[in-house]
Amino acid sequence: MNRRAAVTGLSLALAGIVLLTACTGSGSSRSSGVMLGAVPNQDVIALPEDESIDTAVAAALERLPDLIEETIESTQVPGMAVSVVHGDEIVFAEGYGTREVGADLAVTPDTVFQIASLSKPLSATGVAAAIGQSGGSLDWNTPITKLLPDFEFSDPFVTQRATVGDAFSHRTGLRTGAGDDLEDLGYEQTEILDRLRMQPLDEFRSTYHYSNFGLTLGAVAVAASRDQQWEELMNELVFSPIGMDSTSTEHAAYLASENRAVLHALIDGQFTPRFDRNPDPQAPAGGVSSTVEDLAQWMIVLLNEGRAPGEDASEIIDTAALREAMVAQVVSGGGEDLANRPSHYGHGFGASPLVSGRMSYSHSGAFVLGSGTAFQIVPELDLGMVVLTNGAPVGAAESVIAQFFDLVQFGTITRDWTSDFGVFLGQQLAPVGDLVGQEPPTDAALPPDMRSLLGRYENPYFGELMLEERADGLVARLGPDGMAELTLLPWDDTRLAYAPRGENAPEGSLASALISRSASGIELTLESFDAQGLGTWAQSR
Repeated sequence: MNRRAAVTGLSLALAGIVLLTACTGSGSSRSSGVMLGAVPNQDVIALPEDESIDTAVAAALERLPDLIEETIESTQVPGMAVSVVHGDEIVFAEGYGTREVGADLAVTPDTVFQIASLSKPLSATGVAAAIGQSGGSLDWNTPITKLLPDFEFSDPFVTQRATVGDAFSHRTGLRTGAGDDLEDLGYEQTEILDRLRMQPLDEFRSTYHYSNFGLTLGAVAVAASRDQQWEELMNELVFSPIGMDSTSTEHAAYLASENRAVLHALIDGQFTPRFDRNPDPQAPAGGVSSTVEDLAQWMIVLLNEGRAPGEDASEIIDTAALREAMVAQVVSGGGEDLANRPSHYGHGFGASPLVSGRMSYSHSGAFVLGSGTAFQIVPELDLGMVVLTNGAPVGAAESVIAQFFDLVQFGTITRDWTSDFGVFLGQQLAPVGDLVGQEPPTDAALPPDMRSLLGRYENPYFGELMLEERADGLVARLGPDGMAELTLLPWDDTRLAYAPRGENAPEGSLASALISRSASGIELTLESFDAQGLGTWAQSR
């Protein structure tokens, strides 16, 4: 991987030298369907039929309501809100569908949605603003331990060197899901961040692993540098100056909103309003609630590189820090096929070129329990779009954005985006666990020495587990005060079965609880908690 990155970097550097040497002019012109930029790496596919950007956007906006309705009909998401910004103005803001299935509650542009991981670029905006106000004492390269001296990773080398930027670009080495398992059990943010010191690490700065609590760590560190809580920082530096009056990082504010879109999980093929999702522990990574009206104002500031719209054009977010957040910092995907375009991630922003050659900055958000969101801006078009839905991630939000930007750039929709995104994002809705799809043995029974299994078990990462016998069978209680309960079902002599639940375990999940006995005692390993080798509890009686 390192060798390939080095070869790719060298190739791009050589290509850049050749191209820049060949550049003979400035401004823009057309050549064989290509719009030439001031330098070759700004060249893009020309808009259809020599249209101006304004004309292309206007034509796409005429078709937008129909493609939204078609996408909703195809995906069956309960509700959707959409906004488009162009040239410092909100040129489209509409709501569709219902805030809650079975209720007469229409979605409007002012409906508050939980935006899930679309919170990440908003949080990066907050960090950029804090950098601008720090007087040079803070930047993306500031070590986390300078701001949180007591924090530790499992590797002292990483502890001393990991920066705020490393946290926001998912390159600390923390694996995807680190800390999410503790949140599912009900632990609060402080406890989760403290226990990250037990998480094993992948290679520092040479691997990309999307990590909610890794990013949250960076955000909390920046807030600490200002002697603030994260919600205070965001209110002061982002929401208030931009005018995002309906936006909050706190779940209580979302619940207090009367015009609120309820989450809908996909259960037996139907969107069902069954769950509440409190993401406060990972608020910087996934805890923001907002409206498309508010997010439109934020996109305008992004397109103005941190400045307010209009004649005043005062700086709201530090331009240099915001640019650094948005540009590519790490390769985030692309596979091993040399024909694939790689995708990149900045500090909280996706940063990758479109088929047209234009750079886009984007992010999606998803709660398996019932939210799917996305935004994208394309500075070369001075255009941005956000789509919020209150249904589990089936690709509806991403599909509307892809279709709209296709219409602007090509005058036609290039592929079946709804189907393609549905297949890709549908992986998030697949049940988890090693027993999924398996039938229990016909002679399934609880272990004959079941009573010897009862009692207290200890785990340094997950904490205490109590295994109890009840009238309806065995129950494992774990998490703070035993608030999370798992019913253990008979399977065979060495294992029981249980159904994981929560944001990281969709409906239909089924996993093993493995029982091992030795001279030192009894151990219980819960398979769905053992991705990083931390899921074994030792009986303490």
